[in-house]
Amino acid sequence: MKKKWVSMASLLVGVTMLGSLVAGCGGATSSNSKEIKIGANFEMTGGIANFGNQTVNGIKLAFKEANANGGVLGKQLTLVVADNKSEPSEAANAITKLITQDKVKAVLGPVSSSNVLATTQIAQDNKVPVITATATNPKVTFDNGQVKSQIFRGCFIDPFQGTVMANFAAKSLKAKTAAIYVDNSSDYSKGLAQFFEESFVKNGGTIVAKEAFLQKDQDFKATLTKIKATNPEVIFIPAYYEEVGKIAKQARELGITQALLGTDGWDDPKLVEIAGAAALNNGFFSNHYSPQDTDPNVVKFVEAYKKEYGQEPSALAALGYDSALMLIDAIKRAGSDDPAKIRDALEQTKGLQVSTGIISLDANHNPIKSAVVIEMKDGKQVFKEKINP
Repeated sequence: MKKKWVSMASLLVGVTMLGSLVAGCGGATSSNSKEIKIGANFEMTGGIANFGNQTVNGIKLAFKEANANGGVLGKQLTLVVADNKSEPSEAANAITKLITQDKVKAVLGPVSSSNVLATTQIAQDNKVPVITATATNPKVTFDNGQVKSQIFRGCFIDPFQGTVMANFAAKSLKAKTAAIYVDNSSDYSKGLAQFFEESFVKNGGTIVAKEAFLQKDQDFKATLTKIKATNPEVIFIPAYYEEVGKIAKQARELGITQALLGTDGWDDPKLVEIAGAAALNNGFFSNHYSPQDTDPNVVKFVEAYKKEYGQEPSALAALGYDSALMLIDAIKRAGSDDPAKIRDALEQTKGLQVSTGIISLDANHNPIKSAVVIEMKDGKQVFKEKINP
């Protein structure tokens, strides 16, 4: 009898421990808590900290609005922020902490493609869904012929963005020749350069120069001088605002007057601070939305953001807000905060109205949505044209 009692007790202890392990595995089961913990893996410091902070501001606004309206499934959303310091290795550390220590149900972020790519296998292994609002490299969600089951995004991808700017150069600016100046330390930049080149050549154009730099470089004049010697009609610089600002300033100092073309990585007030307003004239970049858009959903978001933060939202802020809406919508449709059910609901996202338009995810977890081209005029962003997929 005593032996039987000891065996039963051991069995009960074993079952209890097993239950604890399962419950602790990346927040894999629904809890009775009054909150739903969501991770935020973002560039809060480092080279693209402005982007990280803007995106998080958008997410916080969406969560605040949802919580004020009774929360989600009767629970309050809690955002747990981890700083990846704008570095891929730190992004991997951040998502590991969020999943294993903070027990979040899903993760939002990071911003850059390189940082997201450093986290995807960890998310896959732990079966916790991730939504990046901003990473545009196709490999983020689809690689080696396979869809990454846990990874989703709320922005258009590089082939579309690169094609948008190549078509703009060829058709709107009537350019026949182009130079490409790429950040060789960035997957984002290299992917965009590839797709721009393919589309520009397909349009009958010629790439007359291809040069490269690295993040945190300060002096770009040697390579800019090489580009100037080829006399391109446009120069495509798919990079982030900090380097772009210095490149634009130094290009104009060298007497380069041609149109400078870029992508959503340009979208930050610091770009003008670094380059100076005049250097950015005759500059154009693709983006996810324009705050000048008169669409009622854009107007509503811009007003709410201004009220909350006292400034106009960037595209990064809008995308952060939209990625939070995607997650909130998925949790509601799942009827659960179980990561597996959230993942399944995310995959079925269709016709969701967000601030930048209507999102439906394709088979590769990418949204089908429009882009805009922004012109820089005397330090101000001016809506140029809208391009549909």
